[in-house]
Amino acid sequence: MTKLGIIFGGRSGEHEVSLMSASSVINALDVGKYDLVYIGITKRGGWKLYPGSVDGIESGEWEKAAADLNPGDLKKVIDFAFPVLHGPYGEDGTVQGMFEMLDIPYAGCGVLASSLAMDKIVAKNIFSYYGLPVCGYTTVMAENLDECGGERIAVEIERALGGKYPMFVKPANLGSSVGISKVKDRTGLINALYEAAKYDRRLIVEECIDGRELETAMLGNHGAEAAGVGEILPSAEFYDYTAKYLDGGKTEIRVPADVEAGIAEQIRETAVKAYEAVDGAGFARVDFFLEKGTDKIYISEINTIPGFTKYSMFPLLWQEAGMTYPGLLERIVELGYERYNSKNNR
Repeated sequence: MTKLGIIFGGRSGEHEVSLMSASSVINALDVGKYDLVYIGITKRGGWKLYPGSVDGIESGEWEKAAADLNPGDLKKVIDFAFPVLHGPYGEDGTVQGMFEMLDIPYAGCGVLASSLAMDKIVAKNIFSYYGLPVCGYTTVMAENLDECGGERIAVEIERALGGKYPMFVKPANLGSSVGISKVKDRTGLINALYEAAKYDRRLIVEECIDGRELETAMLGNHGAEAAGVGEILPSAEFYDYTAKYLDGGKTEIRVPADVEAGIAEQIRETAVKAYEAVDGAGFARVDFFLEKGTDKIYISEINTIPGFTKYSMFPLLWQEAGMTYPGLLERIVELGYERYNSKNNR
């Protein structure tokens, strides 16, 4: 029986989100097919082997019962790695590189796709190169913010984006809306820049698209397919961390979204192109905006390890397509082995 390592936690601001996602994944996996091994990473980067219950993972109590694990010994413990890690050191290609070095098959995108998609600046540059529709954006380095001051940087941003508010300020390398602010004036912009700089030295500022938030889900390696289209109706002004994970389900997720068939197909086709552009593999979620009044779509980002909680869009979209949650996870494992064998048997 395959020793399947579920890897959760991590050194990122999305540590707690990972615990929720991992618990959902573990509860859905078929223990008749896999010998599940729980491996947690603390906020300080320590690796732990956890022998306890799933409830202890989501509550955060798992660390008390876990034993230290040398990540170099990972191949002795598991046959296959299923990282359920969000954000830096989990979704950005770093842990994927470690799996490659240890010769361990793993679920999801490889090193290149993970790193490209995680960095919002690089991803948008790539989408633009391939002619995919993106909103207006500009970039800021935290070092320049410190050297020049917020007022000067804010003026430069206003010039780059036509002086039109509102804008979104984001760390380039975080997800789950951590560190993201919607700003409506220069004072808010300056404050948001310093807030985002707490999480990353690379910042992106985007024009605000007045529209709907739509998403689709990818599954596959070469020749991957997109699921249907879902819509996020956030309980907050935008889909922030609270609306995603802490509002008790007040945020509404519509699967399928109420959009015209032509628009849904355009989103799916664009998602496939974006996935191929970053060399995606395994699975991902691709996010879009649909502008009010024009019905123009803009690709927002690719999430290479999307949320797997009960409120998450990715599993809901594939369930709508007729795939059970356990069946989806099994397919993700199959795709991981497929990519591993394709790379190592040439």
